[in-house]
Amino acid sequence: MRRIFDTKVQHLKYKVLREVARMAWADNLNETTVLDIPGIIVPGKIPTMRCCVYKERAIVTERVKLAMGGDKSNPNVIEVIDIACDECPAAGYEVTDSCRGCLAHRCEDACKRGAISFDHNHVAHIDKSKCVECGACAKVCPYTAIVNRKRPCQNACKIKAISINEDNAASIDNDKCIACGACVYQCPFGAINDKSFILDVIDLIKRSEGNSKYKMYAVVAPSISSQFTYAKLGQVITGLKKMGFHTVIEAALGADMVAYEESKELAEKGFLTSSCCPAFVDYIRKSFPELAPYISHNLSPMATISKYIKDTDSESRIVFIGPCTAKKAEVLQESVSPYVDAAITFEELQALFDSIDLEITELEEGVLDNASYFGRIFARCGGLADAVAQGLKERGITDFELKPVSCDGIEACRAALLKKSKNVLDANFIEGMACIGGCIGGAGCLTHGEKNKAEVDKYGKQAYEKTITAAISVLK
Repeated sequence: MRRIFDTKVQHLKYKVLREVARMAWADNLNETTVLDIPGIIVPGKIPTMRCCVYKERAIVTERVKLAMGGDKSNPNVIEVIDIACDECPAAGYEVTDSCRGCLAHRCEDACKRGAISFDHNHVAHIDKSKCVECGACAKVCPYTAIVNRKRPCQNACKIKAISINEDNAASIDNDKCIACGACVYQCPFGAINDKSFILDVIDLIKRSEGNSKYKMYAVVAPSISSQFTYAKLGQVITGLKKMGFHTVIEAALGADMVAYEESKELAEKGFLTSSCCPAFVDYIRKSFPELAPYISHNLSPMATISKYIKDTDSESRIVFIGPCTAKKAEVLQESVSPYVDAAITFEELQALFDSIDLEITELEEGVLDNASYFGRIFARCGGLADAVAQGLKERGITDFELKPVSCDGIEACRAALLKKSKNVLDANFIEGMACIGGCIGGAGCLTHGEKNKAEVDKYGKQAYEKTITAAISVLK
């Protein structure tokens, strides 16, 4: 198979999704039979990285469950496969070989819990039953011999929603988690995954076949321009229609609608935080609830264009396709669920194409020309601020000075929100992007990287409509 994904973990996830989808199309879905598909795991034929093939099969069983929708009792769209999360070293502070067994013993003096002891060589040891991971010992060690070992998922989660439980597996705090998926992409064992709703999508498509009652709409995120690099974008659009979608519409058209309305709202209120990134919005509500009133009242571009479609065609069925795991959580919200029937990622779209053996490189090129340049550049950090500036210009609002801050990643979002909470932020509009780079860095992307930004800008410049007003005029 051609190299489509960044990592082998993504490829493994894709194979499970593909086979689950293949069986769903054939009405032959069974967790047990998926395990026996060649290329997934077959005892004696496929090498295993685990202690035994039986554990490998148990892990794949859990991957299959996630591909089929995951734990319905867990409201989070991100889940941990506990049995797969046991290869990382124990997290926390530990003494390394750099310890010289010095006489000063500053680490012992700094520890208020009595967790530091020494062996016959005066080498320090940490009693984990007493340690509270405060890091005081590491701060005073003259050799920096005490280090804080964090797992990849903990390093990836900048909002500290991941801890390690008593079984030495990662545990997600749903009250903190914003479903950004950073841990999903960074886990080197694929032990953290996003639930998939591909079965819902397949069911929607199958029920629409030969049914004149409703049409299937695919709303695609503008970051699609940086994905499926082995084919042309027009071929991806044709592939979606071959799969069963009646119409493919750009979420970027919804972005045009949001930018136009958000620019007016900003001028009227004097300060706003953007509503486009669901992970950013969720972060404000959970970590900075006092700033929630500043969140733009506009729905996200996905929800905005989907609402328009539903208002126009009440019998339509809408599937959002993008790079974002948080969109899956957004679709479950009461304010959005009436408009979007399901959300899947680009990873899942690739699995769907291959589950029906659809080779998109052999298809003719379709056309996707709904949005303006400004709607399309929402996909990268800074694009939303540029679009709001354009919205102010096109509305003729000249007595308001836009002072935006574009936050590239959730850490930058936190810094801006913290400043605003202390009334020291020199800005009146916060564009928050939870993923580095913006949507092009989403966990559900096939590929991640700086080159994606250039592809988005190139895609934006190809837009037929050159202004926001021109793009949304067709909706009136």
